Parts: sequence; C-alpha cells; structure tokens
Amino acid sequence: MAVHDDCKLKFMELKTKRTHRFIVFKIEEKQKQVIVEKLGEPAETYEDFTKCLPADECRYAVYDFDFMTEENVPKSRIFFIAWSPDTSRVRSKMIYASSKDRFKRELDGIQVELQATDPTEMGLDVFKSRAN
Repeated sequence: MAVHDDCKLKFMELKTKRTHRFIVFKIEEKQKQVIVEKLGEPAETYEDFTKCLPADECRYAVYDFDFMTEENVPKSRIFFIAWSPDTSRVRSKMIYASSKDRFKRELDGIQVELQATDPTEMGLDVFKSRAN
C-alpha cells in the first residue's frame, strides 16, 4: 500500500505548525494508496472531527488533542485512530487492518493509538484517560 506524499506533509504541518486540528485519511482501493480525505481547521472541535468519520466505512485519522493536566498545565497529544465500524465491508476492514502499521510508521510523532469500531470507543472520555 503506497502512502501519498500529501499524507506525510499534512501530518508534519499538524505536528510542527499546528495548522490542522485533525486529518482523516482514506485508502483509495483502485490506486492502492492512502490519501488525505479531510483536513480540520485548528478552531474545529472534537464533534466536527467525529462527523467526518463515515458510519459504514473504515478510515485512519489523526487528532491533535489539547487538554489540561492535573497540575493545570496545557498539553497536547497526537492520537492515531484506526476507525473500522462493524457495518463496513469485510474486505475494507481487512485492507485497513493489514496496512495500518506500515501507514503509521510513515507518520513520525504519533503518541497514542486508538482502535475504534463505534463512536463510544473513541469518546472524549477515552481521549482524556489515554492522554495522561
């Protein structure tokens, strides 16, 4: 599975310049490559992000999560989400599962990984507990 250069470029922008809140990636099966499907502006919220994940199709996503530590220090963590809803096609789930590790290696700087099959597995409470 090839990874389009734009994926790495946009991820570096999110990581270093913080020009994006999130990135949703899609596998183009015909071209056999991962591409950027949607970029979230820095002002967009977690709710905006979850609306971008289709209910019946797999996706990869990266989310820049800002939070406060118990000492009231603002921090952020970069989450990698492997979104694989139960209602997606079996073939799609297999392609996403088998390509995940290779794709993740292309994105240097992922701090937390989540695997989610429904929205409850990647709720804000999950983000908060995994961020610390």
